[in-house]
Amino acid sequence: MTNDLGLTTGPITSLFTCPEEPEDWLKYTLSEEQIRRFRDVGYLTGVKLLNPDQIEALKNELLEMTAPDHPGHEFFYEYHSNESEDPDTTLFHALGAWRVRPAFHDLLWNPAFLMPSYQLLGKDFRLFHDQLFSKPARHGGVVAWHQDYSYWTWTAPMEHLTCWIGLDDTDSSNGCMYYVPGSHHWGLLEKKSLAGEMNAIRKQLTPGQLEDFDRKIPVEMKAGEASFHHPLLMHGSYENNSARSRRATIINIFAEGVKSNREDDGSNAPGADNYPQVPKGEKMQGTYYPLLLEAEKSIGRIRSQIPTITDFL
Repeated sequence: MTNDLGLTTGPITSLFTCPEEPEDWLKYTLSEEQIRRFRDVGYLTGVKLLNPDQIEALKNELLEMTAPDHPGHEFFYEYHSNESEDPDTTLFHALGAWRVRPAFHDLLWNPAFLMPSYQLLGKDFRLFHDQLFSKPARHGGVVAWHQDYSYWTWTAPMEHLTCWIGLDDTDSSNGCMYYVPGSHHWGLLEKKSLAGEMNAIRKQLTPGQLEDFDRKIPVEMKAGEASFHHPLLMHGSYENNSARSRRATIINIFAEGVKSNREDDGSNAPGADNYPQVPKGEKMQGTYYPLLLEAEKSIGRIRSQIPTITDFL
């Protein structure tokens, strides 16, 4: 049996070093230019989060968790050995790894992730959930074009942020993500199947949005680098037909104060019943939505030295 690691708040290993003094956080800060870019285009790429030892630890644990009978399997919110709707491709996708393996648990308290997240949200924040994606070499499936918040309308207001972390070098040949710059200004669109028809969303787009869509860009990064994106940014990733794997983990967070918006009839409920439920209208909090960064406690006396998105709105 594996213990539920989600019952422990804070690091349980020495894989990531927590700053001891407020000034120690400064080496993890984004520049004002990076924050302005995020505001303008809806994303930021190439943020270094992991060293080689951390990458290796996470890859080893991911390999363990791809076996459906692994210890701790029962703690996942969702688990899909293959979510692809194309029988000739494979897309491993699971949510809740932080409750199952120690490196993924402690990744949530990696200061190199926490500080940029605080700057791009501009508020204290909690974990929403984490995700694993693995596209095997030569037959890795797609993640269709989508906006993250279209799956998250059971929370409100829309104060979310997504951090995508590569465990392999990613480029257009092995199924990297693509972003549509500025698409976070489009408004919320109807969600489509996450692993279905790649371009299904195009049928909903206006002529102007289609022009934006055709200017999509590949997010090519080295292993250990991360991208951050807005909850309405249109993004997706194509097949992996290369001889290399494409593995990634994602951390989704929301600002302190976000509430449950879950309808009683379940019409906007998440895709599985394992998510910790919060009654509609109540604050999203509790054991499985831990507070990851409380700025006053962590960076107190240097808070005014750290730019956030709120300084540029």
